[in-house]
Amino acid sequence: MQGVGGSVFWLIILLVFMYFMLVRPQQKHRKIREEMLANLKVGDKIVTVGGFYGKIIKLYDDTMTLEIADNLCVKMQREAVNFVIEEEEEKEDE
Repeated sequence: MQGVGGSVFWLIILLVFMYFMLVRPQQKHRKIREEMLANLKVGDKIVTVGGFYGKIIKLYDDTMTLEIADNLCVKMQREAVNFVIEEEEEKEDE
């Protein structure tokens, strides 16, 4: 019986380790992403998951209108945003 108790102990330790190494970081990343999507505003310059650079022209609940070139606007889901380009990053690229 002592071997079984030791095995259960190590199984529990393994599960706790997996929680802190896999599940917890994913939850933190999801929370940061949800905050970023909720804080989008008209005029933000973004990069989409597909790699398109653009500027938000209109925002709706689940969608947005994105200008990706002069006189070329597309309608996309908010979830398509990969990240918002900060002004400092933009100046470095120029």
